[in-house]
Amino acid sequence: MRRLAALPALWLALCGAAPTVLITDLSQSRIDINTTFKGADLLVFGAIQYPAGTVPDAAPDIAIVVRGPAEPVTVRRKERVAGIWINTEAVRFESVPGFYAVATTRPIDAIADDRITAIYEIGTGNLQLSPASSASEDKTRSFERGLIASKARSGLFAEEPGAVTLTRNVLYRARIAIPSAVPVGEYAAEIHLIDKGRVVASSSTPIIIGKSGFERWIYVMAQEQSLLYGLAAVAAALVAGWIASVVTRRL
Repeated sequence: MRRLAALPALWLALCGAAPTVLITDLSQSRIDINTTFKGADLLVFGAIQYPAGTVPDAAPDIAIVVRGPAEPVTVRRKERVAGIWINTEAVRFESVPGFYAVATTRPIDAIADDRITAIYEIGTGNLQLSPASSASEDKTRSFERGLIASKARSGLFAEEPGAVTLTRNVLYRARIAIPSAVPVGEYAAEIHLIDKGRVVASSSTPIIIGKSGFERWIYVMAQEQSLLYGLAAVAAALVAGWIASVVTRRL
């Protein structure tokens, strides 16, 4: 009887210990790139499901990270030698996201310490780019900063502190700008709920960015039929050159 009487209390304790859950959705799970593509706004939104439905008085923090496919990148430094600009040094990074954007409720250094932001790669300065060279740590850091700055200038890396709106400590939303130069591939929107500097819940939602229409046909041909694509490109160049010569002679 004592065991039976203890079951309701145990059930309530278990329910009370249920974890906080993030419910996430996107305005679009696929973005198509065509000839008229000039970028897009991706809306990331959702709700926080608290244990037993109890909403805290103090607002938590939200960090939304959208990242694209990683690829190796070699960063080179040019210097003027004898009046000629040449590549003098290079550092290779094995895992550079093609796109990376983070939106937060507050500045990144205000929501968590360096250890937490490094673990979850929140912020461009916390990206694990996997340098693969024998360069010194100082030189590698210098090249890393140059790479991040270059990506930021092209709109492919971005940090937006304060861009996440939190309503009644339950509903959250943020808009992520997708530039026109974004690479195609599989992306992910990672959402982290941070309370008192600790990540208490996370969720991840996939995103596909791909080409459509004529651009998709060209892309597929280049990837799957490289020989035919190369022959077609050469033929197109020869025809264009022939047409240009005919027009020039007539003029």
